[in-house]
Amino acid sequence: MKKSRILYLLLFLFVVVNANGQGWLKKLGNKVVDKVEKKTEKKTDQIIDNELNKGQKPANKNDSKNKGTENVSSESSEKGKLESFTHYDFVPGDKILYFEDFSQDAVGDFPALWTTDVSGEINTLNVGPGHWLNLNSGEGTYWYMKDIDFPVNFILEMDIVPKTTATRIAADLVLFGENNHSEMDKEGNPGICGLHILMEKANWSTKGYKKGSNEYLTGASSVNPVEAGKVNHVIVWVQNRRVRIYQKGAKVLDMPTNLYEGSKLKRLCFKLYRGASCGSYISNIKITTASPDTRSKLLTEGKLVSYGIYFDVNKDIVKPESYGSIKEIANVLNENPTVKIKVTGHTDSDGDDALNMDLSKRRADNVKQYLINEFKVDGSRIETDGKGESQPIAGNNSAENKAKNRRVEFTKL
Repeated sequence: MKKSRILYLLLFLFVVVNANGQGWLKKLGNKVVDKVEKKTEKKTDQIIDNELNKGQKPANKNDSKNKGTENVSSESSEKGKLESFTHYDFVPGDKILYFEDFSQDAVGDFPALWTTDVSGEINTLNVGPGHWLNLNSGEGTYWYMKDIDFPVNFILEMDIVPKTTATRIAADLVLFGENNHSEMDKEGNPGICGLHILMEKANWSTKGYKKGSNEYLTGASSVNPVEAGKVNHVIVWVQNRRVRIYQKGAKVLDMPTNLYEGSKLKRLCFKLYRGASCGSYISNIKITTASPDTRSKLLTEGKLVSYGIYFDVNKDIVKPESYGSIKEIANVLNENPTVKIKVTGHTDSDGDDALNMDLSKRRADNVKQYLINEFKVDGSRIETDGKGESQPIAGNNSAENKAKNRRVEFTKL
């Protein structure tokens, strides 16, 4: 019944009841009013519930099982289709060159393996788990003190939360080339053949330096800039002279010649500028080799270790950034229809042993389901297993070694 008809009926009953004082009409009117009120309340409750649930993620039925388990990269994820990240064509390799989540550093301290010419400290945030390095100065540099042996083909990932008070630039990521540098170069120019990536709040820009700051190759993009107050998972793929950047489901920049020929990168630094009102929190910095020979590893060697399949903290849902890695494996399987594999999940030693074992099995199961659902691989050719923390490939005594133990392995049967 339409609302207008209900209102007319109520008005009619009200007039009749008050005019005649008839008992039976009054009872009928009360029943109708009561009925309408209940329906209205129910509809109102539904509207309120719908509004409150807007934007909320569906509860993970496994959350109650996962408390206290391993700490993994923290970008938020939903169980969406991997096709939405088809531009994520990078494939991390089977070697972790560097990992830092500041878990070994106390909150309030400056990280032990870094140095600065200004100030900074380790904080926790309500928007993301773990420890974060607070780049809390308007101008200065933050250096990782050791050299990193960057190959010509590598992938660098990081989580960054730009401060809402930063009006223009979140932070600059600077990869220094070979140079006779001191422990900390205050100038911040990336030496010989370095790379400078400006993560601005409205744009991306890159500079590949030839030497010092006078001669460089540039790139720029306004696609999906980093968002203030949120965790942004930024991925940089360097392949010889080519630089690609990925953020929020898209390849935001792709410069075929952004580095000079023969560039050899050696050091990692973040830089802030006072005039640009900078400021950010950073964590989960990971550098891996890139693009392993998936076919050879799987078919000839019989085993592939992958660090390119991503999960949220204590979750078993495969994140969309995994698209490139899973697609490579699917291609090998679809081109070789007689090959069968086992997918095995592994965790680090943080948390309860039994929970880690369960988590690793569920992750392997979900990798299988994505191979089936998104890439049409025959499920009868895929076995799954989980080993939890029982088969580490490195000691669980540092953030980097724990990152090496968090992996998915594919074994030819």
